[in-house]
Amino acid sequence: MTDIELPDAYSRCAALQRRHDPTFHLATRALGRDVRPAVHALYGFLRGADELVDGPDRPPTPEARRAALDAWHRELTDGMASGTSEHPVIAAVVDAGRRHDLPLEELDAYMRSMGIDCSGHVRLRTTEELDTYMNGSAAAVGRVMAPLIGVPRAFREDVARLGVAFQLTNFLRDVREDFAMDRVYLPGLDEDALAAGRPTRLPVAEVRRAGELFRGSVHAVMRSCTPRARPGIALASGFYRRVHLGRLERRGAVVA
Repeated sequence: MTDIELPDAYSRCAALQRRHDPTFHLATRALGRDVRPAVHALYGFLRGADELVDGPDRPPTPEARRAALDAWHRELTDGMASGTSEHPVIAAVVDAGRRHDLPLEELDAYMRSMGIDCSGHVRLRTTEELDTYMNGSAAAVGRVMAPLIGVPRAFREDVARLGVAFQLTNFLRDVREDFAMDRVYLPGLDEDALAAGRPTRLPVAEVRRAGELFRGSVHAVMRSCTPRARPGIALASGFYRRVHLGRLERRGAVVA
């Protein structure tokens, strides 16, 4: 793809973000003009993977979904090797990686986690399996995003931990929705209770861990990121801590 065509590629990614995640699109607009296109491009790549795994037009079988996801991953790998791609989303994210020195190799871990979801029957049995999944689905994305919000290399793991805090809170909040999709991400859940629709006790240690991750990472990220990024981080993390995680804590870690 030529330099003349790249602005259109970035515009396509921005349109994807605006259509599928208008809240994130609005938050992206609060960032500097120099980094917004890169955030759009990263979103476009992640959205492409998500559509193959969970989208309404996803391939019909686990094997077909995995093959499509592998092909999407190869598009990225080939694009990184050649420096460009004929696919507009890949061309944009590869260009963003070059312009901003993004660690795009972290997206390998993201794709491995998405591959787990292709099976249609997900059971993470141990804390180690959960941590490995979240390293790909959340921490890896945080590491790619860190340069775009101005976080120096030495503090990028703080962004990774904040990403895990959001992901873990989502898993705690969405236990029933995930179970309806035949996915159990949290080890130790009572699947019989979930199947019967009875109140279900969450792993208290994971509820506590989510709170500790927020407390240990938010202030560190806020200190190290650019001033323009701080309001969005404060708003999102505060909302998750007070509303989603706070509701679970008030219920005694029980999903009704």
